[in-house]
Amino acid sequence: MEKFAVFFAFFSVFAASALSRTLPISSNPNFLDVSATISKTQGLFSHNSKSVLPSMREVHHGRPAVSSHSALSFDLHPRLSVRGTSEKNYKTLTLARLARDSARVKAIQTRLDLVRLGIVKADLTPLEAEVETEKLEGPVISGTSQGSGEYFSRVGVGNPPTQAYMVLDTGSDVNWVQCAPCADCYQQADPIFDPGLSSTFTPLTCDTQQCRSLDVSECRNDTCLYEVSYGDGSYTVGDFVTETVTFGGSQAVDNIAIGCGHTNEGLFVGAAGLIGLGGGKLSFPSQINATSFSYCLVDRDSDSASTLDFNAAAPPGAVTAPLVRNSKLDTFYYLDLSGISVSGELLPISPSTFKLNEDSGNGGVIVDSGTAVTRLQTEAYNAMRDAFKRGTGHLPAADGVALFDTCYNLSSKKSVEVPTVSFHFSNGKELGLPAKNYMIPVDSSGTFCFAFAPTSSALGIIGNVQQQGTRVSYDLANSLIAFSPNKC
Repeated sequence: MEKFAVFFAFFSVFAASALSRTLPISSNPNFLDVSATISKTQGLFSHNSKSVLPSMREVHHGRPAVSSHSALSFDLHPRLSVRGTSEKNYKTLTLARLARDSARVKAIQTRLDLVRLGIVKADLTPLEAEVETEKLEGPVISGTSQGSGEYFSRVGVGNPPTQAYMVLDTGSDVNWVQCAPCADCYQQADPIFDPGLSSTFTPLTCDTQQCRSLDVSECRNDTCLYEVSYGDGSYTVGDFVTETVTFGGSQAVDNIAIGCGHTNEGLFVGAAGLIGLGGGKLSFPSQINATSFSYCLVDRDSDSASTLDFNAAAPPGAVTAPLVRNSKLDTFYYLDLSGISVSGELLPISPSTFKLNEDSGNGGVIVDSGTAVTRLQTEAYNAMRDAFKRGTGHLPAADGVALFDTCYNLSSKKSVEVPTVSFHFSNGKELGLPAKNYMIPVDSSGTFCFAFAPTSSALGIIGNVQQQGTRVSYDLANSLIAFSPNKC
């Protein structure tokens, strides 16, 4: 009997070990494939990654120009696959990304502070033929700064369409593109848009609804001028017009209000301009009266692409959360987050921590495609981080990196299991995150960090690292945000 017990114990251990070897890591979202992730970061720098923009044929090779399940759909590319990078290694690439990210978050918070103080509209300072940086004043219009938008799409502007890469941003409303003649234009990958070559270019007059909807505007000879300024001092100034916007080489939408920027400053990393996906009157979804839109953000380090779709239903089985709007500022999409759990245990965080104050417009949690790292109010972040560290005591610690204070040296590991992290919503639904969306590499040597950060602001932000690999659907008609993992 004793021999049988010993044999049974040995067989059980052996069977368990064999099972763990045969089950793929990807089948368990709590497992992080360390070896594959490190290999990918090293591969990015195995050749000169300061790449040339892919051509239209390269971008759409093997893909339909327009998806069949949506009235409007176009390809969505991570910036690295479009622009490449001049960074020497993955560590410097990470630090550059985090620096852009911090600037964007600061800009978002500044805009909300201005709204809370009642500074919501402004006129342009008097404009000369060439606008100097020091003459530009007015509230921050967007969270994007120095090209911090991490996802691009190929968009045609005008008729016939001039193709260009545009940043897509849920934290912006005003669409704009660099325009000839340029008083001051930064370098972009594609030719500058020439309005003289378009048959549908139409300047807006000052009494139009589109002009009156601008936060920062000026009237000159009954022509509407716009300004969009950013938290880092970057800006775009020019004529506010209507134009035709084309998607995927075939779908065209007429009379879209868009800025024709003749004076533009800042490091927008090769993009010709920006398509605003925010909730304001001038955003692209609002102008086409979209009932919904969705996107899936592929891995920022990959060369794959997904789509941005309009007026398409969320995939079956999506995890939904109430979509809340801020009466003080309609740009951002707030989600009704009620709690966070680690390892299946709900953290002792008051639900009021995540609530939007309807009277002041302060607080709440927004979903943002341009912010990379999720920011949580300090109380919530500390509770989550401490719980996560308790569950990772077996992993070797590493020094913090930039805004990350919880990092690990996994250089000797092939794979690791980490605690689960889930968001809980006020409707009782729960969204579990895969490990790769919160344990991310910061170099090519095996240093991984817990990809959340604290903020002293009352505003929380769900960033694109946590959204990667998930189709995020904004059901504007029913005030819902839906999350569909693995639906890119």
